[in-house]
Amino acid sequence: MNISDILETRKLTVSFEIFPPKQDSAFDAVLGYVDDLVTLSPDFISVTYGAGGGTSANTVRIASRIQETGVTPLAHLTCLSSTRDEVHRIIDELSAKGIGNVLALRGDRPKDPDFVPPGDFSHASDLVREIRSRGDFCVGGACYPEGHPESAHMDSDLDNLKKKVDEGCSFLTTQMFFDNNMLYSFLYRAQAKGINVPVLAGIMPVINASQIKRMVELSNAYLPPKILSLVDRFGESPEAMRQAGIAYATEQIIDLVSNGVRGIHIYAMNKSDVVGDIMGNISEIVKVAR
Repeated sequence: MNISDILETRKLTVSFEIFPPKQDSAFDAVLGYVDDLVTLSPDFISVTYGAGGGTSANTVRIASRIQETGVTPLAHLTCLSSTRDEVHRIIDELSAKGIGNVLALRGDRPKDPDFVPPGDFSHASDLVREIRSRGDFCVGGACYPEGHPESAHMDSDLDNLKKKVDEGCSFLTTQMFFDNNMLYSFLYRAQAKGINVPVLAGIMPVINASQIKRMVELSNAYLPPKILSLVDRFGESPEAMRQAGIAYATEQIIDLVSNGVRGIHIYAMNKSDVVGDIMGNISEIVKVAR
């Protein structure tokens, strides 16, 4: 089922994201996480494009497994480090397996200072156009409520986002954020730019202190004093930090749903137990909102 169709029929969607293993020996464990997440009745489950793009074959394999369970899969695809031929191969493989939903991403720049991109794709909007040209895919894109880390101005970032939508993005999923007011402000500015597709709120449960630095590097996210206080007070106790992180994510979601946000996308980090606890906290809220 196309995610755009799901978004049309539900007032609220709830979805999860997992990532492929770095090593094939852990593949079965990831399939176990998939099975756990399926029991939580998500509207779809997304699969990232390998570890740094390096295990892309497993993205397709895991998406296929999700589809076998009856849940809609969303396969990520990045383009910065890929040639056009490589992108075509993945698109054609997804099509052959009946996977019709793709999240089109530029991808992070490799840390290797000598890295030179192939040059076939410079922006995610290029990838959106390429995917749309090769089949009847439902294509989603990513957005940054606080601006892309490489963007000098929020206005130019929104202009680039509008290009993705104009090329055929049916929906957008935000990078993680920890202050809901940042999202509400972003939604207002995006609408003023003529970006009217559904925006799904990406929620990352902070369950250990070591996540924080990497999160900020990836998403440019503002860390409000409340979450910094949680890390400072409970960061040395794994169980306490886990409980506090789940409570914080739960509060975020309740506020978002109360304010009419169309979708909640939980970055599961392959921690199906954490997602299960969050869903247990909001089960009746989701039932009413859907």
